[in-house]
Amino acid sequence: MLIRLAVKLGLIGGCLFGLPLLGAWLDGQTVAVYLRFPPSLPTPDPTPFSWPRFILIALFVALATAPFLVAMWRTPRQPRPAAQRSMPWWGWVGLALMAISWLLAWTRFPWMQAYQAYTFTPIWLGYILFINGLCVRRDGSSFLTRQPWLFLGLFPVSALFWWFFEYLNRFVVNWYYIAAEEPSAVAYLVAGSLPFSTVLPAVLSTRDWLTGFPRLYAGVAHGIRIPEGLPRSAAWLGLLGAGAGLIALPLWPGLLYPLVWLAPLLLVIVVQALLGERHLLSPLASGDWRPIWLAAVAALACGFLWELWNWHSLARWEYAVPYVHRFEIFEMPLLGYAGYLPFGLQCVAAASLFFGARRDILYGPISDERQPPRNDKRPRQ
Repeated sequence: MLIRLAVKLGLIGGCLFGLPLLGAWLDGQTVAVYLRFPPSLPTPDPTPFSWPRFILIALFVALATAPFLVAMWRTPRQPRPAAQRSMPWWGWVGLALMAISWLLAWTRFPWMQAYQAYTFTPIWLGYILFINGLCVRRDGSSFLTRQPWLFLGLFPVSALFWWFFEYLNRFVVNWYYIAAEEPSAVAYLVAGSLPFSTVLPAVLSTRDWLTGFPRLYAGVAHGIRIPEGLPRSAAWLGLLGAGAGLIALPLWPGLLYPLVWLAPLLLVIVVQALLGERHLLSPLASGDWRPIWLAAVAALACGFLWELWNWHSLARWEYAVPYVHRFEIFEMPLLGYAGYLPFGLQCVAAASLFFGARRDILYGPISDERQPPRNDKRPRQ
């Protein structure tokens, strides 16, 4: 099992790390610039806003999400699960930690000056405890209480996971950090890894909490079926496509920056498919789109909170999204939020890569009782 995991990580990590460098080298760029740590990212020159590109991307996002929204609208109102027990004490601790850390992040008390840049991690630790507490209150359990060791394992996986996106961003510079001072390499590694470690636990915990709103996902439980398993030819084609996109990323960053979010997702799925493993798209064989939709909505919800809590923080990030940088909500341009939809899929795919595409990874706590009645003879998941 460990050898298999090492092979998968080596192939995916090698592609993500090496192929953009290969593209930069083929283009005659100085490769060493992309290997500096901490990175020295230039403030990107603003690109002109393009209404045609904005409208085209907005239409694509609308068409991609419309079937899910229509299914949700057509689904009769579903009864929400009644509370099973009171909020656990640690859920209240999480709420207090989140609120106090938020206050400290947005204020500038003199006695907090030395710690002002490190408030983002406790905000998200508080959120993770609180959202799991809400799940315990409603369901009697949560991801944290059902699988505590797996849940804790998400934290180091999450830190590694997000560092790859930080690396890919060096080639497109879609976001950059505003820091009070230039950190050392060790300080940068620690200061980055701590908040990065909360990403996967936050998204998967939010996904579990969203399962308490059956109307959100009941209508997509029996959608269009995608044949079981990717044909090997299609998987190889996907691998080649993702690889070619990563090579081309440094050459045309203003056009190909969406590949920062799409190429890693495609790599994980096709590698799992080539190895004959179950993956994020496997439930589509029975027409079950719930894992896809819930992951996307969970990441969008977390994305809103990421942008909110970043907004007035001392150490924060800002954006430079080519051609569509307009109508900001906090620091993020409106269409930038669409990137959180595939990012949610990537979060679940990354968890399945390390821990297997188990039901609790793909679905969370969805039970048969929460599924709508079936009108055909297709087998249950």
